[in-house]
Amino acid sequence: MSITFKVEGIPKAQPRPRAFARKMGNGKFAARVYDAGTAEAWKSQIAVEAIKHRPEQLMVGPIEVVLFFFMPRPRSHHKSGKPDRPLKDSAPMHPIGKPDCDNLAKAVLDCITQIGCFWRDDSQVVELTIVKAYPDGHKPSRLEVLIKEV
Repeated sequence: MSITFKVEGIPKAQPRPRAFARKMGNGKFAARVYDAGTAEAWKSQIAVEAIKHRPEQLMVGPIEVVLFFFMPRPRSHHKSGKPDRPLKDSAPMHPIGKPDCDNLAKAVLDCITQIGCFWRDDSQVVELTIVKAYPDGHKPSRLEVLIKEV
């Protein structure tokens, strides 16, 4: 079984909890943990598209997942700084800045696991390929997903 789907929009990473320590008036330190942000809107978009491709039965064996994240190009990559203009010769071919590939993938895998429509748990994923690229031409930013049983 093989499933593919696309999610239009700018891919978002799964934020990580942050921690800090603060010195209290009594000289002791207190540690605090807080959520640095949210990717819930992006994960909702993923869920809407994923559910449309739900198989009749959950996959119970090993699974391969391939994730293509097409990130938006900054305006500075285009001549005259306008997205409808050709790319500058100096424009990089690959997005090497944030968000990190692993955090992008975590948002997707956590979302699919949470909605429970492909597998029981993402521990079943034994092969994971993550590609972060710029879209060709004027195609929109998006996520493309391939899920298949190994």
